[in-house]
Amino acid sequence: QVQLVESGGGLVQPGGSLRLSCAASGFTLAYYNIGWFRQAPGKEREGVSCISSDGSTYYADSVKGRFTVSRDNAKNTAYLQMNSLKPEDTAIYYCATGSIVVTCQGGYDDWGQGTQVTVSS
Repeated sequence: QVQLVESGGGLVQPGGSLRLSCAASGFTLAYYNIGWFRQAPGKEREGVSCISSDGSTYYADSVKGRFTVSRDNAKNTAYLQMNSLKPEDTAIYYCATGSIVVTCQGGYDDWGQGTQVTVSS
């Protein structure tokens, strides 16, 4: 079975940091493109940061300079390092994979269950 499991979410104060992990099982993550998406209540899902199978990266304007996406193919795991967190970063964060994608837009067809990130004082 193909499975993606996110972890690392939680409650942090503004200005704090979190590192999200996305552990893959049932397939070799190195062959796939990875996307991190988020969705807050009442808002549309948005692509936050994505990394291709060759290592190229993309960041939404709202997180540039604060978030870093990476992958460790030996561990079959992807990461999203989030620094200088803001209340507007509060959302459920999902990782997703796809073979052929429009980076951080479409073609991601396997999704994790999500992990809640709450930024509040």
